[in-house]
Amino acid sequence: MKFMDKNFLLETETAKKLYHNYAKEMPIIDYHCHINPQEIYEDRKFDNITQIWLGGDHYKWRLIRSNGVCENEITGDADDYTKFMRFAEMLPKAIGNPMYHWTHLELKTYFGYNGVLNKNTAKEVWDICNAKLAQDDMSVRNIILKSNVKMIGTTDDPVDSLEWHKKLRDEGTFPVAVLPSFRPDKAVNIEKAGFTDYIAKLAAVSEINITTAEDVKKALSKRLDYFCELGCKATDHGLDYVVYEEAADAEVEAIFAKALAGEKVTQLEADKYKTAILIHLGREYSRHNIVMQLHYGAQRNTNTAKFNKLGPDTGYDCISTYDCGNAIAKFLNALEIDGLLPKTIIYSLNPHDNELIDTIIGAFQGTEIAGKIQHGSAWWFSDTKSGMEAQLKSLANLSILGNFVGMLTDSRSFLSYTRHEYFRRILCNLIGNWVENGEYPDDDEQLEEIVRGISYNNAEKYFGM
Repeated sequence: MKFMDKNFLLETETAKKLYHNYAKEMPIIDYHCHINPQEIYEDRKFDNITQIWLGGDHYKWRLIRSNGVCENEITGDADDYTKFMRFAEMLPKAIGNPMYHWTHLELKTYFGYNGVLNKNTAKEVWDICNAKLAQDDMSVRNIILKSNVKMIGTTDDPVDSLEWHKKLRDEGTFPVAVLPSFRPDKAVNIEKAGFTDYIAKLAAVSEINITTAEDVKKALSKRLDYFCELGCKATDHGLDYVVYEEAADAEVEAIFAKALAGEKVTQLEADKYKTAILIHLGREYSRHNIVMQLHYGAQRNTNTAKFNKLGPDTGYDCISTYDCGNAIAKFLNALEIDGLLPKTIIYSLNPHDNELIDTIIGAFQGTEIAGKIQHGSAWWFSDTKSGMEAQLKSLANLSILGNFVGMLTDSRSFLSYTRHEYFRRILCNLIGNWVENGEYPDDDEQLEEIVRGISYNNAEKYFGM
């Protein structure tokens, strides 16, 4: 078998049929990512492959560090060619890592390179990629268009002006929907450094004098209204763990006043405040008919020395083992009691939570939409081949796989859309094996509906595109 040929990851004839006939050409809804909308509006062109490939990509940084490379040649002042060489030297050792597959899918798809990247081919690949990037059809907008993307959901703070989203909308020439997603983590994390400074920013942009927790709710609601005016389809919460600690309004107000005065709050006090804010936001999301995304299970910035030097989102996070099952169920239940449970996607960074999530979502499904409560795709450290298979199998075992809204990039790179191809190949291979094992009938009509649905159609309907 050739390395990563057209039937890469497709082990059976059924898998090949499902991928090539049904999944391959489906458009992409990238409903959660971290790309910069300014670069889309300005239609950025990159000077070299390092800029578009290694800039901001902590996935790659972690691997290069693991190969014993000094930080200056990863995120420091070393020239771009040196940084690219260190990546190329590391890559052959990353056997079994999805980065190896993603890298070669991107080289093949965007640069027409069918070889293998290593230290011996690095100069050739550098020259090929840079020559390609110099062409007009490799600007950011053209990369998105040739990737067949129909919607991009960026990740945006409530205090963000959304200047670039507004400019894209008003310009009206780019056919891809670039929509903001509401991520209010800094208003929720009352116990973390910078909270009072952030509340001041929120007060200024919302034009609400924030002196109480109720004022925080009003300010967030006002900003959410603005996001929805600009087409917001989803929100996102990056939680250390999902909380649910009930408290009377007066107690929540006392906790907020304590934090606003600069006093340290306890973790229990923080959880009570967070619960009140999250319940309020969940109700608001339901009223706006937008999707609530809950990401949890990350230990962030675990290497203090490196965090102090490089800051957040630089590759020093890992999986946590928080037990959030009871809190998730109570949180969803509190919203459901009032008939205000929004469409919700739940992601855990810890794959041990797969079955937990799949049983919880089954307890809160509704009649409004198929798959109203979703188990989010394998995320971050779990978006490996085995991680995706585990999430898909758990969802199939305990819920309805055919209603799944599918893959996202969760990426800062404009070349990451091939992750949708990677996911679709894994999906088709899994279903193909079930068919050829006699576990599901070889029913073309039904299989086409399932594969096209998970690849694109379900997300299109779920997010109201």
